[in-house]
This record gives sequence, C-alpha cells and structure tokens, in this order.
Amino acid sequence: MAQSSESSTLLDITGLDDMDNPRVAIVATEWNDKIVAAQIAGARRVAGETGAVISHEIYVPGSFELPFACKAVWESRESLTEAPEAIIAFGAVIRGGTPHFEYVCKAVTEGILQLNLSLPIPVIFGVLTLDTEAQAWERLGGSHGHKGEEAMIAALKMIKMKNSL
Repeated sequence: MAQSSESSTLLDITGLDDMDNPRVAIVATEWNDKIVAAQIAGARRVAGETGAVISHEIYVPGSFELPFACKAVWESRESLTEAPEAIIAFGAVIRGGTPHFEYVCKAVTEGILQLNLSLPIPVIFGVLTLDTEAQAWERLGGSHGHKGEEAMIAALKMIKMKNSL
C-alpha cells in the first residue's frame, strides 16, 4: 500500500505560507464523527501553519450528502462574506456486511468528481473509504500519515496552482 511519506513533495508546505490568507471551506459528515473530527483537526493544524482561513465549516448527515452540500456552499458564495477558494469534503465510510458501502463510496466519489469538473474551484476528496475503524487511525497520524493534513495541503496547492495560471 502506498504511503504519503513515499512522495516527498506531497507534504511539502514550502511556499504555501506566502499566500494571501487563502480561504478553504470544510464540508464534513456527522457520521463517524470522531474520525471526521480528527480529519478536521489535521486540516486546522496546516491552516494555522500556513495562514489559511477556514471560511466555513458545514456538517451534513453522511457522505452521500457531501456533493450536494459542497455545491450549495459554492452557490451561496454571493451571500457569503468570504467565498471559499477551495472546498474539502471530509467523511469516513466503513465497510459493513451489505453492499451499502460500495453504493455510498461510488456515489460520493462520482459526485466530487463532477464538482471538480463543473465548479471553478477545487473540491478535495477527503473521504476515507475503510474496511475497519482501525484503518482510519492508521490514516490519521499513524503509519499512513494524516489525511486531514494532506487534504488541506492539497487544497492550498490547488489554490496556488489556479492563482498562478
């Protein structure tokens, strides 16, 4: 299994602290809330290190609802004082004994993909798709890095890339 530490530039935040207070919205699930809270805590750490602003933090019941909420955040930008320059969708889907896991994972993946192709800002896929809860903790400070931190780094790098065009 690939680990983020094997990609040296992936976690490099050099140059992200000279951006002008980039704004990132977080849309997160209430389902698997302890896991999602750890993802958000990691994103906040990176935001603090780089001067990024978390412009919004919105919660939805589950991962299936993430694409709709991300789109709604963007569509409401005109009424927001600080429109986001990127959105991170955080959630965790843990495999159970029914096909529900596959349906939810496919739907949220395709939904986030569609948003990336249709919105003028990036939507970062921060949904953990897991066989067990233990795998979540391996990805939130364990042997597989911290996916919350990585999601914020990805959001900031995408903002910087877009601003450089």
